[in-house]
Amino acid sequence: MAVLDLLDLPGALAARAPIVGLDLGEKTIGVAVSDLTRTIASPLAVIRRAKFTADAEALLKLMESRGATGIVIGLPINMDGTEGPRCQSVRAFARNLLRLRELPIAFWDERLSSAAVNRMLIDEADTTRARRAEVVDKAAAAWILQGALDRLRP
Repeated sequence: MAVLDLLDLPGALAARAPIVGLDLGEKTIGVAVSDLTRTIASPLAVIRRAKFTADAEALLKLMESRGATGIVIGLPINMDGTEGPRCQSVRAFARNLLRLRELPIAFWDERLSSAAVNRMLIDEADTTRARRAEVVDKAAAAWILQGALDRLRP
């Protein structure tokens, strides 16, 4: 497979197979997963980044355990719409992952996802700073994946 336009992603996936969403950070990878109907995204896990191979193995193991067959990765586009070094890093991660396993991968603009999730955790869930630090990455991955799922909904 290859990196696809988001709207082409469903055609490359098995029917009733979940999609994984990723929020790639420098120290962690937030992981979320959709339901079988690709309607709802739920936070799943946080992978502590080590080396690419170990990160990829942990991700692929999570995907296999959930039967996920595709990935949506948050792309940290600058507020002015340009792509900087963080976007290059995310795109490199996707290319390297494709060298290990053929998967359909799409990107989703993740601008302000972490800020929105932090605001939600403070305002609605009234979580402590320590608890937010534990869940923000996987919650941001769910936010990214939910945005992509909503865009794919007919």
